[in-house]
Amino acid sequence: MRILYVDDEADIREIVGMSLGLDPDITVETVSSGAEALAAVDARLPDVILLDVMMPDMDGPTTLFRLRERPDTREVPVVFMTARTQGREIERFKTLGALGVIAKPFNPITLASDLRALLAQALRG
Repeated sequence: MRILYVDDEADIREIVGMSLGLDPDITVETVSSGAEALAAVDARLPDVILLDVMMPDMDGPTTLFRLRERPDTREVPVVFMTARTQGREIERFKTLGALGVIAKPFNPITLASDLRALLAQALRG
């Protein structure tokens, strides 16, 4: 599974990259902005995009909107990673087209299995 992780904070990108990299079936590319994410998907389409909500210039919801406008990325699953995890916020993110939310702070040891569980739950409907 190829994952694109988008976050403006370098230390969090590093932790997520190392955490997901522990799973031998996952490869991770990290970028620091929504604009870089759009360029990265042009180069190689990921299986899943993990997307920070609060970023300068182009926030997560705007990045998701731009991804959904494009035929090549319209169906790529997107999961937000954010500290904004109140029920109404999660529902808003799902309304925007996200599969769900992984809360920050996250557990680096279980991040890959948490992501897999969220993807499986979304596929079950």
